Amino acid sequence: EGGRLLRPDGSRFMPEHDARAELAPRDVVARAIDFEMKKGGFDCVYLDISHQPKAFLLEHFPNIYARCLELGIDIATQPIPVVPAAHYTCGGVLTDLEGHTDVPGLYALGEAACTGLHGANRLASNSLLECMVFARAAAQAMAAVDRAPVPQLPAWDDSQVIDSDELVVISHNWDELRRFMWDYVGIVRTNKRLDRAAHRIALLQSEIDEFYARHHVTRDLLELRNLVQVADLIVRSARARQESRGLHFSRDYPGLATTAEATVLVPENL
Repeated sequence: EGGRLLRPDGSRFMPEHDARAELAPRDVVARAIDFEMKKGGFDCVYLDISHQPKAFLLEHFPNIYARCLELGIDIATQPIPVVPAAHYTCGGVLTDLEGHTDVPGLYALGEAACTGLHGANRLASNSLLECMVFARAAAQAMAAVDRAPVPQLPAWDDSQVIDSDELVVISHNWDELRRFMWDYVGIVRTNKRLDRAAHRIALLQSEIDEFYARHHVTRDLLELRNLVQVADLIVRSARARQESRGLHFSRDYPGLATTAEATVLVPENL
């Protein structure tokens, strides 16, 4: 609707990055913002739509207008501080069109799944359509199968472990993982950043293995273990793709490869 992205000094920067300016695809705009923030050392850039009449803003963006006003920003006269944020994952467990994985009885849907629907870059609002279509297909596939009763799981034996007095380590590791994945495996990637992420993931994994073997298992520990495993898979896949395609952008390989090569990971090549 005519919003303009500005540096803190008020200068517009998107025309310098793409001929479509602010109307460029989201990944292009996100990379441009990331570049400007890192180049200038900014905490944010600004989205300005104050050139539009207030009546227009109230009609088209009533919720945004009200929320910004609650935060002390009148978007009719002031720019909004903005930064890029991760809000969707393109990729996941490989499935067919009914949500089947290669593990019998295990289905994956939504952001957990890699259906191929989005290609290398999701179009706006397609995630909701994906959930509706694939949830229905998976439900129909499950209903058509005669499922055996789930066997009783054995009781968890924690008689040989102790209560930890260092649970704070888990929360710190969780925060560390989020930070370095954003810094090193985020919008713009390089071989050096991916190597640094892989090194830190290995350190976290060794700490988790020790913690897991000696202390009572908690929900937070299981979540951290799972997050580190997913982070490892993301980094491995990113390192294997020596090109820039869709959402994956590498400064070391800024162009497209001649042919598209899959970077699907299977146990045999991990």
